[in-house]
Amino acid sequence: MKTDSTSPKIAGALFLLAMVSSLVGGGIIESVIGAADYLISIASSATQLFIGSSFEMINAIAIIAISVILFPILKQHNEQLAIGYVSFRIIESIFCIISAIVPLLLLALNQQYLASKEFLGEPAYFNSLATLMINARMQCTGLLIPLFFSSGALLFYYMLYASRLVPRFISIWGIIGVILILILNFLINDTHSLAMALALPIILNEIFLGFWMIIKGFSYSAGMKNITEH
Repeated sequence: MKTDSTSPKIAGALFLLAMVSSLVGGGIIESVIGAADYLISIASSATQLFIGSSFEMINAIAIIAISVILFPILKQHNEQLAIGYVSFRIIESIFCIISAIVPLLLLALNQQYLASKEFLGEPAYFNSLATLMINARMQCTGLLIPLFFSSGALLFYYMLYASRLVPRFISIWGIIGVILILILNFLINDTHSLAMALALPIILNEIFLGFWMIIKGFSYSAGMKNITEH
């Protein structure tokens, strides 16, 4: 088996970058578009939205970069699962990009809204269009991104578990975290405090995994057996 000490460290740093950029970007954007009068007040928060969208774009790029960097290592254990992992992460990244673009589209819509309001009063279709945009982002962040993240993560943590590239407690922790994310998004997506509790294990896991990969890398000697033997 070919060993690579650099790629896991880079991927670990990208795990941390993706987590931070996702949480920061999402927090900034939601604080603006969550306001009751966002279609009117959003122009005053343009800088915040640009910053938030930039963070979410960084997250999208990091997601793809992680899978591409790790693919040569993972495919040595099971190439089909490694391809599936990369595929799910690419789709996840596409929906992350869509989510990041929506706030910028709302800014453009706001300009048209204010210009039309001056001459036409309060055109209702602007509110309807804005609502559709917000709903599209909610579907991405609340359903599609978690779905493809979870699909890719299950493959990833299974490969880590079977190959023992990292200690198995990390893989088991990650699988449990992914299951909780699925429960959160498909069963009980309406309770904020409970949502945070269910999301916390996978957040902490990816942070821990990121630091582990940076400091320890992968244990190739423990991962000599191919996944298909398990």
